[in-house]
Amino acid sequence: MPRVVWLLVIGMAVNVTGSSFLWPLNTIYIHDHLGKSLSVAGIVLMLNAGASVVGNLIGGTLFDKIGGFKSVLLGIAITVSALMGLSLWNDFLPYVIFLTIVGFGSGIVFPSMYAMAGSAWKEGGRKAFNAIYVAQNLGVAIGSALGGIVASFSFDLIFAANTLMYIIFLCIAVFGYRGISASASSQTSVIAESGAVKSHTKLYALLTLCIGYLLCWVGYVQWQSTISAYTQELNISLSHYSLLWTVNGALIVLGQPIVNQLVKRISSLKLQINIGIVIFIVSFGVAAGAQEFSAFMAAMVILTIGEMLIWPAVPTIANSLAPKGREGFYQGIVNSTATGGRMIGPLLGGLLVDFYGISMLFMLLIVLLVVSIFTTLIYDRKLKENKQLAHAS
Repeated sequence: MPRVVWLLVIGMAVNVTGSSFLWPLNTIYIHDHLGKSLSVAGIVLMLNAGASVVGNLIGGTLFDKIGGFKSVLLGIAITVSALMGLSLWNDFLPYVIFLTIVGFGSGIVFPSMYAMAGSAWKEGGRKAFNAIYVAQNLGVAIGSALGGIVASFSFDLIFAANTLMYIIFLCIAVFGYRGISASASSQTSVIAESGAVKSHTKLYALLTLCIGYLLCWVGYVQWQSTISAYTQELNISLSHYSLLWTVNGALIVLGQPIVNQLVKRISSLKLQINIGIVIFIVSFGVAAGAQEFSAFMAAMVILTIGEMLIWPAVPTIANSLAPKGREGFYQGIVNSTATGGRMIGPLLGGLLVDFYGISMLFMLLIVLLVVSIFTTLIYDRKLKENKQLAHAS
């Protein structure tokens, strides 16, 4: 792997390590330390995710106009400024404002990091993106583990540690990314790909698939919002809760060879996704009955196995459905769907738990996941019908 890609990988790991100090603990801080309801916590996380969507779209456009180096520096500068503010003022209103700005700034960074990785190692193909993906999950594992330990002493230290990691990331970017050449054509966004889509059947197929993908994310994000607060009610420590995410990230990094062998034995991506969704359902079934840390750990391990099957498969299908020249537009739909789930999930979960209790939330999540199995089964039905008609004619 080229040196510049290693620098991008290291930068991404530091970046995600910093953000992972905070994001697993947001709901706990808002609910337990600021005294707000889970519904309010859901709204705050929705604002953060919404700002991240805007940041992603603007980041892709900025990459086209000013290049990856300047885009990354701008995103980091915005994030560091907001984190410094968060370190000094973390009452409720400042927390909401600064957390929203953090979502916007970090959102600008990600598209340029991926684009630079692809440009810096064109002959590597998917290897460059896989390296960035693994670096993200390594950051999740390290940041979550350290975040829980630091938070057990003081939440103020969490804000300071998060800021420090982003300053380190800024130094890596300033001294390491200036010379990375990145072609503007290698990055695109939904805004940039706004032309007419000719293959409506394929677009409808993707949108149907993404309905299930959205519902999966609505369920998955509960682990970062309502379930995190629920573990505190059961007197599970912050360090133990953060350990769940450490295991999640470590399993994704270390389990790649096993999953690769498993995927080879699965006949289609559709089946792969549905197996993953069934595993998600089992995970939430285990979590619904959990009262002790060990049960939550078992549920997280099961969830991670499902995640490793679902998350890579949907962008792969999107790539295969995309007409030539519309790959970015189709991937933009997938990315927007995932972020939409992260926006809706905390608010929906918070409202359900506040008014009906945690058991009702788990029941609804299982129902939503069953719906996602159905949408995955039927997404390509029209494509098959068109193919049969073409053969018949």
